Amino acid sequence: MATVGTGRGARTRRGTAGALPSALTAALLTVLLAAGCTGPGGSADDGRGSTAPSVREPRPSGADGPSVLAVKIGNTPAARPHTGVDAADVVYVEQVEGGLSRLMAVYATRLPESVGPVRSARESDLELLRQFHRPVLAFSGAQSRLLPLIDRAPLEGVTPASSSGAYLRGTDRSPPHDLYLRPGRLMDDPPGRAALTTGFRFGPPPAGGEPEDALTVRYPAARFTFTWSDADGRWPVSMDGVPATTTEGGRLAPATVVVQYVTVRPSDYRDFLGNTTPYTETVGSGRATVLRDGRAYEANWSRPGAGDGTSFTTGDGERMHFARGQVWVVYANAA
Repeated sequence: MATVGTGRGARTRRGTAGALPSALTAALLTVLLAAGCTGPGGSADDGRGSTAPSVREPRPSGADGPSVLAVKIGNTPAARPHTGVDAADVVYVEQVEGGLSRLMAVYATRLPESVGPVRSARESDLELLRQFHRPVLAFSGAQSRLLPLIDRAPLEGVTPASSSGAYLRGTDRSPPHDLYLRPGRLMDDPPGRAALTTGFRFGPPPAGGEPEDALTVRYPAARFTFTWSDADGRWPVSMDGVPATTTEGGRLAPATVVVQYVTVRPSDYRDFLGNTTPYTETVGSGRATVLRDGRAYEANWSRPGAGDGTSFTTGDGERMHFARGQVWVVYANAA
């Protein structure tokens, strides 16, 4: 279950990102990952299966239509600070085992030099990504029973085993938090804004809304706070009470934050420790809170089918426009 706190009773002090010990270029060495060499059972992540190694050429620009790059990213304290998340067009936050969280960063207009740390996929990721046209999904591995579903899904899965040259291991962290993707090894160029077939609309804000300083979303074992910054015109992120920064020292700060209330139920899968994996249902309809321009707007969301984008409307049925810039979508349990 996720709970949300808003308003002045939920305010948090605006943090300032401190300088990190080293920049990305010093933190990461270009050490190629040998396929399937970490984790219990020889998997590339946390005891989950993988596929046989092969060589993969970068996707040419425009091949099979515009396709976003989606990267599954770890989000425990040991996985922070993140690399390349600030370049994503959309960042999805979802609950995983033990009440923790993971991120799905989606890239269309920019490809950073590196992204990570890359972690394993979940069943609900397949439904989430159906709103994009044949996305490229970069992930470290998956439970063996889930791999056939990933193979049949309308996406292109890329793991260290299938494309070892696209990944590297950092030297400043321990596995499984040391795996990074090099997007330039998968795509020649970013696919462009047309690949964001999510249903989002960008433009001026609607009338109304309530002034908002901060909003906090709580999972059983994770917490996200978005605090409005007048100076930056964005919502700097804190995770578990700590300012969320990048490996280069910048602050993660989206222009729009969407708290989307959904059904989060147990799936038929468990992790290698035996914990049940939550399934986040992203098809259907419900309510949402949209943060933009220092205000909070109550909205409704709708996604009739898995192949449809997710639309947001105001209480009077008008399309909800987002502020231009990065969007964070935080899935909170409606129950």
